[in-house]
Formats: sequence, structure tokens, C-alpha cells
Amino acid sequence: MINNRDEYSVMFYENEHGRVPVREFLEKLSLKERAKILKYIEFLREQNGILDEPYSRHIAGKIRELRVDFGRVGYRIFYFLFIKKKIILLHAFTKNTEKTPPQEIQKAEYNMRQVIVNQKMYE
Repeated sequence: MINNRDEYSVMFYENEHGRVPVREFLEKLSLKERAKILKYIEFLREQNGILDEPYSRHIAGKIRELRVDFGRVGYRIFYFLFIKKKIILLHAFTKNTEKTPPQEIQKAEYNMRQVIVNQKMYE
């Protein structure tokens, strides 16, 4: 996490069991895929969490998706902007369909609610 108060920082959602879904997702990818996604995450941070298409897209409420394509494979990371200039990465998945599956959005919404309820963890 970056300590400069003028810059945004990126944090990963952690569930009640100490698991970090986005980090676990990234660890399963190849080194090249992971490097590209991390580069996009850094670009998102540098742009204060605001990217337009094709890099990012609004999903629902405060949730947006970071869109990273690697060959024919589409990776999506749901995130939202939180207090004190934080970008919270909520959920990640490999996109295999034209439309975003509702259950993927529901996971991100649940994770966001957990962040809000446990906001002290993210200060």
C-alpha cells in the first residue's frame, strides 16, 4: 500500500476466514497474465480509480470492473472506490460469456457490503 496521502492506494478484499479472493485468483494465472493484470491495476491506481472503456466499465451501484484481455481470454476484476482514497479489489473471474454472469456481480456486491461493515480493516 502506498503511504502518500495524495495518491490512491489499492487494497484487496479479505473475507471473514482470512482468504483474499482476488489475490488467490491472480496466483493461479501464468506469470505473463498476472504481470499484465498487475500493470492494469497500477494504471487504475495512477488514474485515481477512474478509467473509461475499454479499460473499465460500470457494473452496478459503486462497483466497476477492470477489464483485462489476454489473447482470447477476458479477465475481470470488480472494484469500488472507498474512503481515504482506496481502491478495493472485490472479486475476479475469467469471462467466458458475452454478458457478465449475475452470480459474479452478486459476489462482488456481497464483498463490498462486507468491506463497508468492516471498514476498520481497510483504514
